[in-house]
Amino acid sequence: MASYIISCCSTSDLTKEHYEKRDIHYICFHFSIDGKEYEDDLGQSIPFHTFYQEMANGAITKTSQVSAGEFLTYFEPFLKEGKDIIHVSLSSGLSGVYNSATTAASMLKEKYPDRKIYIVDSLGASSGYGLIMDKLADLRDEGKSIEEVRTFAEDHKLNLHHWFFSTDLKYYVRGGRISKTSGFFGNLLHICPLLNVDEDGHLIPREKVRTVKRVEETIVHKMVENADDGINYSGKCYISEADCMNYANEVKALVEAQFKKLNGPVEIYSVGTTIGAHTGPGTLALFFWGKKRSN
Repeated sequence: MASYIISCCSTSDLTKEHYEKRDIHYICFHFSIDGKEYEDDLGQSIPFHTFYQEMANGAITKTSQVSAGEFLTYFEPFLKEGKDIIHVSLSSGLSGVYNSATTAASMLKEKYPDRKIYIVDSLGASSGYGLIMDKLADLRDEGKSIEEVRTFAEDHKLNLHHWFFSTDLKYYVRGGRISKTSGFFGNLLHICPLLNVDEDGHLIPREKVRTVKRVEETIVHKMVENADDGINYSGKCYISEADCMNYANEVKALVEAQFKKLNGPVEIYSVGTTIGAHTGPGTLALFFWGKKRSN
């Protein structure tokens, strides 16, 4: 058994069962719906469909990151057990949670000088960040040391591609990302913005695509352009969806038709409540390993 644990934030958007099966520990972000507070606990407190229906009905959603104090409480039991820790955080380009984790780690290193606590900025989000965690679990299970796992994470995190599209712009208007006028005409013209996560971990608009069908085709074309070995890609592929399983199944079918050497079927997960509170229902993301992300 490894002498260290691997850990992440709930914003890596896998399932509770997946984390337990792979022995990946996680700490929960927080969100609220019309002022009522919840933990982002992978759909346990409130089902994802209910959450997105509340958003569609006009509920106001807000999120808050994990504090340094919460990290202290979360990390310390592992250290008391004599375990070292590698924690991978949500992108610093999207949240300040990396700073919270590093602050807690610095405080605990003084109390537990013989223990190792490594904090890695994933520069990623949602199930793409989850795909990184799955790979780190593979390395741990192969017997790699905590230092080897940390080195892999730092060296390869920019090889994980995150491509997103959204089908309803009102949530971008509500969050102040686009104007009401742009949102109105965008929805009127069936514009589906295509975004990706850049090398600094920011979510960046890349193209404006008309109609869901075309944006589904475009997002798969981005995988053809960027995946390791192109259509001969032989790694894993994850999709996350925000209450739009029909779109997820359509993109899954397109990917599996194009990429015949995938390492297993495309896996579909839910966009969690922290990410989804900002992107809204009707958002889909595609994740795969490829050439290093660059601006």
